[in-house]
Amino acid sequence: MITFENLTKVYRGVKAVDNLNLMVPQGIVFGFIGPNGAGKTTTIKMMAGVLKPTNGKIYIHGLDMAKEPTDVKRIIGFIPDRPFLYEKLSGIEFLKFKAGLYRMKGNRLNERIADLLSLFELGQWGDELIESYSHGMKQRLIIASAMIHEPKVIIVDEPMVGLDPKGAKLVKEIFKGFANDGATVFMSTHTLALAQEICHQIAIVDKGRIAASGTYEDLKKRAGIEGNLERIFLKITEENVSR
Repeated sequence: MITFENLTKVYRGVKAVDNLNLMVPQGIVFGFIGPNGAGKTTTIKMMAGVLKPTNGKIYIHGLDMAKEPTDVKRIIGFIPDRPFLYEKLSGIEFLKFKAGLYRMKGNRLNERIADLLSLFELGQWGDELIESYSHGMKQRLIIASAMIHEPKVIIVDEPMVGLDPKGAKLVKEIFKGFANDGATVFMSTHTLALAQEICHQIAIVDKGRIAASGTYEDLKKRAGIEGNLERIFLKITEENVSR
């Protein structure tokens, strides 16, 4: 479970995130969508412990990010919008490097790496240098590395960037399977069709605040219109502008 209590981040007197209150249940894919500058990436960085909130609390599986950051980081996997890869390492070496941060070693680690390379269809590339990977392969490796320690929560910012349709389909199935196994995916994306397809619940954030949240059906009722998530999103954010 993920909980925000009055979560706020102020930059130079401007509230990028403004008193967010949100509860995300365990075992779902949760979509976090909004216009550019709405506060999505700032929120995700606070969840991952990269940024410190100006005010408010973040709880992940009952752990307070401010008081127990190390314990929280042990149970989350973070995939930023601009990930960094050591391209002179092979895929296997990079996964071992990430696993070392969690003190994983031995047969369990080797089995986990083999399983992830197979799951993300990178098995034959494991010994190749990352600099030889396509952009989509690099993105799949990044996601695999975030799952190396079997986290309870995946926090991901724009997961489908650079993926071809086959790679995107694979990652969608992996995320859905991850949630089906009782873990949680918290996903920020501008691809509204993706959010509509795989997210069990969605929050629309605008001007640093939650404009609406719930299931797709809940959001339809809130907007008072029929149609896809794009139409609903535009209606709710346009209403927010006029307030």
